[in-house]
Amino acid sequence: MEKLISLIFIYIFVENFVLQRFFGICPFLGVSRKMETAVGMSMAVVFVMTLATLVTWLVYTYVLLPLGLTYLQIVAFILVIAGLVQLVETVLRKISPTLYQGLGIFLPLITTNCAVLAVALLAVQYEFTLVEAVVFGFAAAVGFSMALIIMAGIRERLELAKVPDALQGTAVTLITAGILSLAFMGFKGMLTL
Repeated sequence: MEKLISLIFIYIFVENFVLQRFFGICPFLGVSRKMETAVGMSMAVVFVMTLATLVTWLVYTYVLLPLGLTYLQIVAFILVIAGLVQLVETVLRKISPTLYQGLGIFLPLITTNCAVLAVALLAVQYEFTLVEAVVFGFAAAVGFSMALIIMAGIRERLELAKVPDALQGTAVTLITAGILSLAFMGFKGMLTL
């Protein structure tokens, strides 16, 4: 139980996939303009990343490993992730057309979001048990979501602030992301596995 709690805190704060490992930067920068789309994307990423970690762990452990097909793990994992994203896309289109429109191209991009694939690959590489892999996937997704929502809040505030002309747009966004990353570096060394 202690290891699971450590996994949660480490992969939300210490080893945050966006701010420390720099996975998933494209959706992080693209969707963080408005809080509404950031929250919607966060929910989708938490669902897809957690479920993808579960399914890919099962596929690797019970199909690829016994059949000696471990060299196909990236292809298999991408197929699993793509299927889950299609499921999320279909559900969002039916349940919340506004959110579906707001996420736009970024929803299908979850399929190629390197953070989702990285979590699936690392869960197998670290030789986690099924429960540890699911907790790892969930914690990494929550960390991704937290970074995304914090960035969206900051960017909404920056819309109301006087930003020098030279720093308008992408420049202030990248500076803000860098400062946020530095803030999260303060958690380094607090917890280890």
